[in-house]
Amino acid sequence: MSLLIDQPASFVRVSTLSAHSPATLNGTRRLIDAYGRHISDLRISVTDRCNFRCVYCMPEEGMQWLDRDTILSFDEIERLARIGVELGIEEVRLTGGEPTLRPDLPELVARLSRLPLRSLSLTTNGFLLRRLARPLAEAGLKRINVSLDTLQHDRFHQIARRHGLDEVLGGLEELERYPSISPIKINVVAMRDFTEAEVVAFARLARRKPYVIRFIEFMPLDADGNWQRERVLSGPEIKAIIERDFMPLVPVAAEPSSTSRRFTFPDGLGEVGFINPVSQPFCGTCNRIRLTADGQVRTCLFSIDEWDLRSPLRTGASDAQLAGILLEAVSHKELKHKINEGEAFQRASRSMSQIGG
Repeated sequence: MSLLIDQPASFVRVSTLSAHSPATLNGTRRLIDAYGRHISDLRISVTDRCNFRCVYCMPEEGMQWLDRDTILSFDEIERLARIGVELGIEEVRLTGGEPTLRPDLPELVARLSRLPLRSLSLTTNGFLLRRLARPLAEAGLKRINVSLDTLQHDRFHQIARRHGLDEVLGGLEELERYPSISPIKINVVAMRDFTEAEVVAFARLARRKPYVIRFIEFMPLDADGNWQRERVLSGPEIKAIIERDFMPLVPVAAEPSSTSRRFTFPDGLGEVGFINPVSQPFCGTCNRIRLTADGQVRTCLFSIDEWDLRSPLRTGASDAQLAGILLEAVSHKELKHKINEGEAFQRASRSMSQIGG
Protein backbone atom coordinates (compact mmCIF):
# COMPACT_ATOMS: atom_id res chain seq x y z
CA MET A 1 0.00 0.00 0.00
CA SER A 2 1.55 3.26 -1.06
CA LEU A 3 1.66 6.52 0.82
CA LEU A 4 -0.78 8.90 -0.77
CA ILE A 5 1.45 11.92 -0.29
CA ASP A 6 3.19 10.81 -3.50
CA GLN A 7 0.45 9.36 -5.68
CA PRO A 8 1.31 7.00 -8.53
CA ALA A 9 0.81 8.65 -11.89
CA SER A 10 -2.13 6.37 -12.72
CA PHE A 11 -4.09 7.44 -9.65
CA VAL A 12 -5.93 10.50 -10.95
CA ARG A 13 -9.37 11.97 -10.66
CA VAL A 14 -11.36 10.35 -13.45
CA SER A 15 -14.68 12.16 -13.42
CA THR A 16 -17.10 14.43 -11.64
CA LEU A 17 -20.39 12.68 -11.04
CA SER A 18 -23.85 13.84 -10.10
CA ALA A 19 -27.12 12.19 -9.21
CA HIS A 20 -28.10 12.71 -12.85
CA SER A 21 -24.95 11.15 -14.32
CA PRO A 22 -24.24 8.17 -12.04
CA ALA A 23 -21.22 5.91 -12.27
CA THR A 24 -21.93 2.77 -14.20
CA LEU A 25 -20.36 -0.66 -14.45
CA ASN A 26 -21.62 -2.94 -17.22
CA GLY A 27 -24.61 -0.66 -17.59
CA THR A 28 -25.52 -0.82 -13.89
CA ARG A 29 -25.16 2.07 -11.48
CA ARG A 30 -22.30 1.55 -9.04
CA LEU A 31 -20.71 3.50 -6.19
CA ILE A 32 -17.47 4.52 -7.92
CA ASP A 33 -15.73 7.65 -6.73
CA ALA A 34 -14.01 10.30 -8.81
CA TYR A 35 -10.68 8.45 -8.48
CA GLY A 36 -12.01 5.12 -9.76
CA ARG A 37 -12.32 3.43 -6.36
CA HIS A 38 -15.26 0.99 -6.12
CA ILE A 39 -17.07 1.59 -2.83
CA SER A 40 -18.25 -1.77 -1.48
CA ASP A 41 -18.05 -1.37 2.32
CA LEU A 42 -20.74 0.48 4.30
CA ARG A 43 -20.30 1.20 8.01
CA ILE A 44 -23.65 1.88 9.71
CA SER A 45 -23.77 3.51 13.14
CA VAL A 46 -26.90 2.47 15.03
CA THR A 47 -26.40 4.73 18.05
CA ASP A 48 -24.07 7.45 19.30
CA ARG A 49 -24.42 6.31 22.91
CA CYS A 50 -21.73 4.33 24.73
CA ASN A 51 -21.26 2.74 28.14
CA PHE A 52 -17.51 3.49 28.10
CA ARG A 53 -15.71 6.85 27.88
CA CYS A 54 -12.49 5.90 26.12
CA VAL A 55 -9.93 8.68 26.17
CA TYR A 56 -9.30 8.58 22.40
CA CYS A 57 -13.00 8.66 21.56
CA MET A 58 -15.06 10.93 23.83
CA PRO A 59 -14.80 13.18 26.87
CA GLU A 60 -15.43 11.71 30.31
CA GLU A 61 -18.49 13.88 30.90
CA GLY A 62 -20.79 16.27 29.11
CA MET A 63 -21.65 14.29 25.97
CA GLN A 64 -24.77 15.57 24.23
CA TRP A 65 -26.59 12.52 22.89
CA LEU A 66 -28.72 12.61 19.78
CA ASP A 67 -32.45 12.86 20.33
CA ARG A 68 -33.97 9.43 19.82
CA ASP A 69 -36.31 10.65 17.08
CA THR A 70 -33.30 11.77 15.02
CA ILE A 71 -31.78 8.27 14.96
CA LEU A 72 -32.63 6.06 12.00
CA SER A 73 -35.17 3.32 12.59
CA PHE A 74 -34.51 -0.30 11.64
CA ASP A 75 -36.84 0.12 8.67
CA GLU A 76 -34.82 3.13 7.48
CA ILE A 77 -31.48 1.38 7.99
CA GLU A 78 -32.69 -1.73 6.16
CA ARG A 79 -33.95 0.35 3.23
CA LEU A 80 -30.72 2.29 2.87
CA ALA A 81 -28.65 -0.88 3.16
CA ARG A 82 -30.73 -2.52 0.43
CA ILE A 83 -30.25 0.48 -1.85
CA GLY A 84 -26.53 0.37 -1.08
CA VAL A 85 -26.39 -3.30 -2.06
CA GLU A 86 -28.10 -2.48 -5.35
CA LEU A 87 -25.29 0.06 -5.95
CA GLY A 88 -22.49 -2.41 -5.21
CA ILE A 89 -22.18 -2.56 -1.41
CA GLU A 90 -20.95 -6.04 -0.46
CA GLU A 91 -20.00 -5.60 3.20
CA VAL A 92 -21.94 -3.98 6.03
CA ARG A 93 -20.50 -3.31 9.48
CA LEU A 94 -22.68 -2.15 12.37
CA THR A 95 -21.02 0.34 14.69
CA GLY A 96 -21.78 2.99 17.31
CA GLY A 97 -21.21 4.57 19.75
CA GLU A 98 -21.66 1.15 21.25
CA PRO A 99 -24.06 -0.75 18.96
CA THR A 100 -25.04 -3.37 21.54
CA LEU A 101 -26.81 -0.60 23.46
CA ARG A 102 -29.36 -0.33 20.64
CA PRO A 103 -32.44 -2.27 21.79
CA ASP A 104 -33.25 -5.37 19.75
CA LEU A 105 -29.98 -5.26 17.79
CA PRO A 106 -30.26 -8.95 16.77
CA GLU A 107 -33.50 -8.07 14.95
CA LEU A 108 -31.61 -5.60 12.76
CA VAL A 109 -28.87 -8.17 12.16
CA ALA A 110 -31.49 -10.70 11.08
CA ARG A 111 -33.00 -8.21 8.63
CA LEU A 112 -29.65 -7.30 7.11
CA SER A 113 -28.54 -10.92 6.95
CA ARG A 114 -31.21 -11.51 4.32
CA LEU A 115 -29.46 -9.11 1.94
CA PRO A 116 -26.95 -10.61 -0.54
CA LEU A 117 -23.88 -9.47 1.40
CA ARG A 118 -20.42 -10.98 1.41
CA SER A 119 -19.92 -9.91 5.03
CA LEU A 120 -22.13 -8.69 7.88
CA SER A 121 -20.12 -7.67 10.91
CA LEU A 122 -20.19 -5.74 14.17
CA THR A 123 -17.73 -3.52 16.03
CA THR A 124 -18.30 -3.51 19.80
CA ASN A 125 -16.56 -2.90 23.10
CA GLY A 126 -17.65 -6.40 24.11
CA PHE A 127 -19.18 -5.49 27.46
CA LEU A 128 -22.59 -7.06 26.66
CA LEU A 129 -21.43 -10.00 24.55
CA ARG A 130 -21.95 -12.64 27.21
CA ARG A 131 -25.71 -12.34 26.72
CA LEU A 132 -25.74 -11.17 23.10
CA ALA A 133 -23.30 -13.58 21.41
CA ARG A 134 -25.88 -16.31 20.94
CA PRO A 135 -28.75 -14.13 19.62
CA LEU A 136 -26.35 -12.31 17.29
CA ALA A 137 -25.02 -15.58 15.91
CA GLU A 138 -28.53 -16.95 15.47
CA ALA A 139 -29.54 -13.72 13.70
CA GLY A 140 -26.80 -14.22 11.10
CA LEU A 141 -23.85 -12.11 12.22
CA LYS A 142 -20.72 -13.39 10.48
CA ARG A 143 -17.81 -11.36 11.83
CA ILE A 144 -17.02 -9.28 14.89
CA ASN A 145 -14.43 -6.78 16.07
CA VAL A 146 -14.03 -6.26 19.81
CA SER A 147 -12.22 -3.12 20.97
CA LEU A 148 -9.83 -3.93 23.81
CA ASP A 149 -6.73 -1.86 24.56
CA THR A 150 -5.32 -3.60 27.61
CA LEU A 151 -5.44 -6.91 29.48
CA GLN A 152 -4.89 -5.30 32.89
CA HIS A 153 -7.74 -4.13 35.11
CA ASP A 154 -6.23 -0.85 36.30
CA ARG A 155 -5.13 0.18 32.83
CA PHE A 156 -8.53 -0.80 31.43
CA HIS A 157 -10.14 1.71 33.77
CA GLN A 158 -7.51 4.29 32.83
CA ILE A 159 -8.45 4.02 29.15
CA ALA A 160 -12.19 3.29 29.26
CA ARG A 161 -12.86 5.34 32.41
CA ARG A 162 -15.10 2.46 33.41
CA HIS A 163 -14.59 -1.00 34.91
CA GLY A 164 -15.40 -3.95 32.70
CA LEU A 165 -12.38 -6.01 31.66
CA ASP A 166 -13.79 -9.26 33.07
CA GLU A 167 -17.05 -8.73 31.19
CA VAL A 168 -15.20 -8.14 27.90
CA LEU A 169 -12.97 -11.19 28.34
CA GLY A 170 -16.03 -13.26 29.26
CA GLY A 171 -17.74 -12.03 26.11
CA LEU A 172 -14.80 -13.17 24.00
CA GLU A 173 -14.96 -16.61 25.61
CA GLU A 174 -18.69 -16.76 24.88
CA LEU A 175 -18.11 -15.86 21.23
CA GLU A 176 -15.87 -18.90 20.81
CA ARG A 177 -18.96 -21.08 21.33
CA TYR A 178 -20.42 -19.81 18.05
CA PRO A 179 -18.07 -20.67 15.17
CA SER A 180 -20.45 -19.11 12.65
CA ILE A 181 -19.01 -15.78 13.83
CA SER A 182 -15.47 -15.92 12.51
CA PRO A 183 -12.90 -14.60 12.80
CA ILE A 184 -13.00 -12.92 16.18
CA LYS A 185 -10.96 -9.76 15.87
CA ILE A 186 -9.60 -7.65 18.72
CA ASN A 187 -8.80 -4.02 17.97
CA VAL A 188 -6.08 -2.39 20.08
CA VAL A 189 -5.56 1.37 19.74
CA ALA A 190 -1.80 1.83 19.97
CA MET A 191 -0.61 4.83 21.98
CA ARG A 192 2.99 5.58 22.83
CA ASP A 193 3.94 5.28 26.50
CA PHE A 194 0.95 3.02 27.08
CA THR A 195 0.66 0.20 24.55
CA GLU A 196 4.32 -0.90 24.59
CA ALA A 197 3.66 -2.70 27.89
CA GLU A 198 0.69 -4.56 26.36
CA VAL A 199 2.15 -5.77 23.08
CA VAL A 200 3.72 -9.03 24.24
CA ALA A 201 0.65 -10.04 26.27
CA PHE A 202 -1.61 -9.52 23.26
CA ALA A 203 0.82 -11.46 21.06
CA ARG A 204 0.73 -14.36 23.52
CA LEU A 205 -3.07 -14.25 23.42
CA ALA A 206 -3.01 -14.45 19.62
CA ARG A 207 -0.66 -17.44 19.75
CA ARG A 208 -2.91 -19.49 22.00
CA LYS A 209 -6.34 -18.36 20.76
CA PRO A 210 -7.76 -18.23 17.22
CA TYR A 211 -8.09 -14.44 17.48
CA VAL A 212 -6.97 -11.80 15.01
CA ILE A 213 -5.43 -9.06 17.15
CA ARG A 214 -4.99 -5.80 15.27
CA PHE A 215 -3.00 -2.82 16.49
CA ILE A 216 -4.47 0.46 15.19
CA GLU A 217 -2.37 3.61 15.18
CA PHE A 218 -3.80 6.39 17.34
CA MET A 219 -5.62 8.85 15.06
CA PRO A 220 -6.76 12.46 15.63
CA LEU A 221 -10.37 11.51 16.34
CA ASP A 222 -10.30 12.20 20.07
CA ALA A 223 -13.19 14.32 21.28
CA ASP A 224 -10.97 16.65 23.33
CA GLY A 225 -8.70 17.47 20.38
CA ASN A 226 -5.55 16.55 22.29
CA TRP A 227 -4.07 14.20 19.68
CA GLN A 228 -0.35 14.66 19.11
CA ARG A 229 1.78 12.87 16.55
CA GLU A 230 4.26 12.01 19.30
CA ARG A 231 1.59 9.76 20.86
CA VAL A 232 1.41 7.54 17.76
CA LEU A 233 3.02 4.15 18.28
CA SER A 234 3.52 2.89 14.75
CA GLY A 235 2.76 -0.57 13.42
CA PRO A 236 6.39 -1.27 12.46
CA GLU A 237 7.49 -0.42 16.01
CA ILE A 238 4.92 -2.83 17.48
CA LYS A 239 5.95 -5.56 15.05
CA ALA A 240 9.57 -5.13 16.16
CA ILE A 241 8.54 -5.51 19.81
CA ILE A 242 6.72 -8.76 19.03
CA GLU A 243 9.62 -10.18 17.04
CA ARG A 244 12.04 -9.46 19.88
CA ASP A 245 10.13 -11.99 22.00
CA PHE A 246 8.94 -14.41 19.33
CA MET A 247 10.12 -15.83 16.05
CA PRO A 248 9.73 -13.58 12.97
CA LEU A 249 6.10 -13.17 11.97
CA VAL A 250 4.87 -14.78 8.75
CA PRO A 251 3.05 -12.44 6.30
CA VAL A 252 -0.50 -13.31 5.25
CA ALA A 253 -1.90 -12.24 1.90
CA ALA A 254 -4.74 -9.71 2.14
CA GLU A 255 -7.29 -8.22 -0.22
CA PRO A 256 -6.20 -4.95 -1.88
CA SER A 257 -8.83 -2.98 0.07
CA SER A 258 -7.76 -4.44 3.43
CA THR A 259 -6.68 -1.87 6.00
CA SER A 260 -4.55 -4.37 7.90
CA ARG A 261 -1.09 -5.80 7.28
CA ARG A 262 -1.55 -9.34 8.56
CA PHE A 263 0.87 -11.87 10.05
CA THR A 264 0.73 -15.27 11.71
CA PHE A 265 3.01 -17.03 14.17
CA PRO A 266 4.97 -20.08 12.99
CA ASP A 267 3.80 -21.85 16.16
CA GLY A 268 0.47 -20.20 17.01
CA LEU A 269 -3.27 -20.31 16.35
CA GLY A 270 -4.18 -16.68 15.70
CA GLU A 271 -2.92 -13.64 13.81
CA VAL A 272 -1.67 -10.17 14.50
CA GLY A 273 -2.31 -7.26 12.18
CA PHE A 274 -1.23 -3.65 11.92
CA ILE A 275 -3.54 -0.86 10.76
CA ASN A 276 -1.26 2.11 10.07
CA PRO A 277 -3.35 5.07 8.88
CA VAL A 278 -0.77 7.59 10.10
CA SER A 279 2.61 6.03 9.25
CA GLN A 280 1.49 4.08 6.16
CA PRO A 281 -1.82 5.50 4.84
CA PHE A 282 -3.98 3.21 2.74
CA CYS A 283 -6.34 5.80 1.28
CA GLY A 284 -5.54 4.74 -2.28
CA THR A 285 -7.48 1.50 -1.83
CA CYS A 286 -10.20 2.82 0.50
CA ASN A 287 -13.57 1.28 -0.38
CA ARG A 288 -15.56 2.55 2.64
CA ILE A 289 -18.30 5.04 3.40
CA ARG A 290 -20.13 5.60 6.67
CA LEU A 291 -23.72 6.26 7.67
CA THR A 292 -24.09 8.02 11.01
CA ALA A 293 -26.81 7.14 13.49
CA ASP A 294 -28.72 10.27 12.46
CA GLY A 295 -28.63 9.42 8.78
CA GLN A 296 -25.69 11.38 7.39
CA VAL A 297 -23.29 9.91 4.82
CA ARG A 298 -19.60 10.46 5.50
CA THR A 299 -17.08 9.48 2.86
CA CYS A 300 -14.02 9.55 5.15
CA LEU A 301 -13.41 9.35 8.88
CA PHE A 302 -11.93 12.83 8.58
CA SER A 303 -14.71 14.36 6.51
CA ILE A 304 -15.85 17.86 7.28
CA ASP A 305 -18.85 17.44 4.96
CA GLU A 306 -21.89 15.18 5.30
CA TRP A 307 -24.70 14.18 2.95
CA ASP A 308 -28.17 14.09 4.46
CA LEU A 309 -30.25 10.96 3.85
CA ARG A 310 -32.57 11.18 6.85
CA SER A 311 -34.53 14.22 5.67
CA PRO A 312 -35.34 12.84 2.20
CA LEU A 313 -36.06 9.44 3.75
CA ARG A 314 -38.70 11.03 5.96
CA THR A 315 -40.19 13.29 3.31
CA GLY A 316 -41.08 10.66 0.76
CA ALA A 317 -37.96 10.29 -1.39
CA SER A 318 -37.98 7.38 -3.81
CA ASP A 319 -35.32 4.67 -3.84
CA ALA A 320 -33.92 6.23 -7.00
CA GLN A 321 -33.61 9.63 -5.32
CA LEU A 322 -31.87 8.12 -2.29
CA ALA A 323 -29.53 6.22 -4.59
CA GLY A 324 -28.76 9.49 -6.35
CA ILE A 325 -27.71 11.07 -3.05
CA LEU A 326 -25.40 8.15 -2.30
CA LEU A 327 -23.88 8.38 -5.78
CA GLU A 328 -23.40 12.12 -5.41
CA ALA A 329 -21.77 11.72 -1.98
CA VAL A 330 -19.37 9.07 -3.27
CA SER A 331 -18.44 11.27 -6.24
CA HIS A 332 -17.05 13.73 -3.67
CA LYS A 333 -15.11 11.15 -1.64
CA GLU A 334 -11.81 12.60 -0.51
CA LEU A 335 -8.56 11.49 -2.12
CA LYS A 336 -6.85 11.11 1.26
CA HIS A 337 -7.09 12.16 4.90
CA LYS A 338 -4.09 14.57 4.93
CA ILE A 339 -3.00 13.66 8.47
CA ASN A 340 0.60 13.97 7.30
CA GLU A 341 0.21 17.31 5.57
CA GLY A 342 0.50 19.81 8.40
CA GLU A 343 -1.75 22.81 7.95
CA ALA A 344 -3.65 21.08 5.11
CA PHE A 345 -5.07 18.57 7.62
CA GLN A 346 -8.50 19.36 9.00
CA ARG A 347 -9.89 17.49 11.98
CA ALA A 348 -13.12 15.56 11.47
CA SER A 349 -16.27 17.54 12.17
CA ARG A 350 -17.36 14.97 14.80
CA SER A 351 -15.66 12.76 17.34
CA MET A 352 -15.22 9.03 16.71
CA SER A 353 -18.20 8.07 18.89
CA GLN A 354 -20.46 10.30 16.79
CA ILE A 355 -19.12 9.11 13.43
CA GLY A 356 -19.12 5.35 13.85
CA GLY A 357 -16.04 3.18 13.38
